[in-house]
Formats: sequence, structure tokens, C-alpha cells
Amino acid sequence: MTGRDISRRRHIRNFVPLQNVFSATSVRHKCQTRIEEKDPQIGAFSPRAEKSIRREQYNLLNEAGAPSRRPKNWGIDVRKSLPEFKYMTFDVVGTLIDFEGGLKDCLAGIATEAGVTIDGEEALNLYRAARYSKDADLFPDDLVRVYLEIAPKLGLPAEPKYGERFRDSTKTWKGFADSAEALARLAEGCRLIAMTNARRWAFDLFAQKLDNPFHAAFTADDTGTEKPDPVFFEKLFDFVGSEGNSKDDILHVAQSQYHDIGMSRKFGLANCWIERRHAQKGYGGTIEPAEFTAPDFHFTSMAGLADAVAVARG
Repeated sequence: MTGRDISRRRHIRNFVPLQNVFSATSVRHKCQTRIEEKDPQIGAFSPRAEKSIRREQYNLLNEAGAPSRRPKNWGIDVRKSLPEFKYMTFDVVGTLIDFEGGLKDCLAGIATEAGVTIDGEEALNLYRAARYSKDADLFPDDLVRVYLEIAPKLGLPAEPKYGERFRDSTKTWKGFADSAEALARLAEGCRLIAMTNARRWAFDLFAQKLDNPFHAAFTADDTGTEKPDPVFFEKLFDFVGSEGNSKDDILHVAQSQYHDIGMSRKFGLANCWIERRHAQKGYGGTIEPAEFTAPDFHFTSMAGLADAVAVARG
């Protein structure tokens, strides 16, 4: 056995004991096999290795339908099964709407007209840096400013008309293929609430593409701010309280570690991470969190969440 193998096993042994769900040998084997299948070159001592093993253990827990067996030092002690939540709250852009695909398609179109070639992931990295500057305006109006900042770095024409085109591309952004159907299935058992950093005009367009499944919605216009600002979440709590319920009745569902999963943890909300970029490296167009927050539930798609709820309902 190599030092790398020993180190990897030590990492696995230090994570949540799952003997009540799988045998220790089964957990070790499944985690190691999954990680090696995805990336044979992963470093045993790296944070990336630890993060990967953690994710695989959460996948195994979710597949076993045992949320209450998650360790208490990784988030709240979730005692509810998925069907027991009265509300599911959703990040929209990135979780339900494919904003990265929309951004890249628009920039690629402009690049073709300009006779240049751009790298989509590089464009997302530049977008992320520009979007989260101190000069940022509300989304998606801010895309005009963002385009004018990143265009020269991509070799694109830095003209206002292209910035407006970049902003207006939001009108053509598509939902992920599984979003609308999954939301319709989830709405059969709980109330769905949108929590989006987009302005109301953009959200209304997104909601139409998702077949308008929401019981209520909070936008940047409604809150005057963007997540992860605590004020955004407090608006939600006030609304749920007005219906005679509490934050304990909420499962927050999102793809962004920075905007949603980390802050929901600080508020003691149960959360579900939809890891849309599970097959890609990095955080794409979303800002990287200072630290990774282990979610209470973890899926790589909305369909996965809807399927898990259906199984739990019986």
C-alpha cells in the first residue's frame, strides 16, 4: 500500500461514521472508487481530496435516505426527511436558469461577428471578477458595465450597444432541462419560493420559462439587496412567519456556495446543494466561497432532488 493510499484511507476514516447505513469497508471502497473514477490524479493531501471524499460521503447518505445521520459539526442536525418541509426556497439564476450557458452564447455570438475566438471558461472568470466589484449595480442591469469591462480582455468591441445586448441576452436564457419538470413535481408537496438576485423584470421572464411554479418570490427589487446579504433572508423569514410557519419549515435549495449555502447555514436553515458544475472544474461565473459549506442534502441536478422526494414520499 502506498503512502497516498494510506493518506486517503486516513481521510475517509476521519469522516462521518456510516456503519448504520453501510459497512465501514463499503463506505471506504465506494468513496475511493468514485473519486478515482472521476479523477485518478487527485492529490491525497490536498484540500481537493478532502472535499471530494466529503462530497462522496454525502452522496452515499442521500442515496440511503438518511439525512439525520449527518455529523452535527457539519451544519444543523437535520431530523426532517425531504417531504416534511413545508417550503422549498430556490436560488434561480444558476440553479434553475442556465446563466453560464446564456452568457457564453451571447459572447460567442459577438466574437463571431468580430472575427475572434474566445474561451468560454476564461470569459466566465472575467465576468465573475467584474460582476463582484464594488461598482456593481443590480443584476442583470449591471451586465452593461460588466461587458464594457471584460470586452477588451477578450478582444471584443467595447461599445455600449454590445453591453446592452449582453444585458438583454437574459431574455433568451433557458432553464436547465430538468428545472420546470422537477419544480412541478416538488410543488405537489410543498410551497415553492424564489429567492433571486435578479431584478423583478428579469425574474418574471425566468418564471415564465419555468411554468410559474412559485408560491411567492423575492427579488433584488423587493429586498433592495442581493444574497448573501442577511437582509434578503430576513425578508423570507418575515413572509413565512406571516403564514404561521418558521424557518424550521424551510429547505433552501441552491447551487451557489457563496450566495446561498454558506449563508443559509449561518441562519440555521436546512439546505440542499444542487451542484450544477459537478462535471466541471472551478466555480465558473459564481464567486468562490471563502470556505466550503457541507450541505444537508446534495444532488447534481434538480431531477435528482425531485426523485429523492418522490422515493421518500413512498
